[in-house]
Amino acid sequence: MNSASFELSAFAGLAGLSLVVALAVLGLTAVVGFRIGRHNVVDVSWGAGFVVIAVVAAIAGEGEPWRRVLLAVLVGLWGTRLAVSMARRSRGKGEDPRYADMLARAGGHPVVTALRKIYLTQALALWFVSLPVQVAASAAGTVGVLTVIGVALWLLGITFETVGDRQMDAFKADPANKGSIMDRGLWRYTRHPNYFGDACVWWGVYLIAAGGADALVGPAVVTVLSPVAMTYFLVFATGARLLERHMAERPGYREYQQRTSYFVPLPPRG
Repeated sequence: MNSASFELSAFAGLAGLSLVVALAVLGLTAVVGFRIGRHNVVDVSWGAGFVVIAVVAAIAGEGEPWRRVLLAVLVGLWGTRLAVSMARRSRGKGEDPRYADMLARAGGHPVVTALRKIYLTQALALWFVSLPVQVAASAAGTVGVLTVIGVALWLLGITFETVGDRQMDAFKADPANKGSIMDRGLWRYTRHPNYFGDACVWWGVYLIAAGGADALVGPAVVTVLSPVAMTYFLVFATGARLLERHMAERPGYREYQQRTSYFVPLPPRG
């Protein structure tokens, strides 16, 4: 973005404030996690943290008001849905095996290791992925083609997440499906419709932040690494790959893998 449409000093100040907010959210989460004896509370604060940063950016940002409000609404809807969903799924359950395995393999003092590998890492990831929101809150510019495409991509993503989760919940609620692999609805076209939806949401947020063709330089180009990082987390790091590893030995899952696309929705094979 050029100096006429982007204030670097305003962005730097907002980025610093957002980092403080991310650290505060995950610091509070750590207190709760240690108090209740399980660290999967970070899955709830992941969505909630984005909502807080988006609201802070909308209030403290100095960019175009309509873009600040738009992203606060879109990120707020996405983050609130995710946080509520994670809270509901973890209610009454013990620690997530992912975190238990991570801490067991890491060794060292359990408190220090948890603070470093779970809470601090997630705070930094939260701040980095939300950089497009911070850029958007510091930018001027009118509604452009990229804004429209970004909103459409966000709608696609939130639809995949919401519909995919509801289909899975309905499948699990039916006792007749016990021991079976979910391969219906959106799950017939991708093994991870919710993760695919997450990726679409954050690529949409990035395009809205870019704002227009002239905004695809400077800070907006650098922040393309944010949706790249989110997609990496979802596909390779903490999302689909870990879940696939956990599901690998379930009866019928290998056959499901052979006929169903891993991430991007595609027609079933065979």
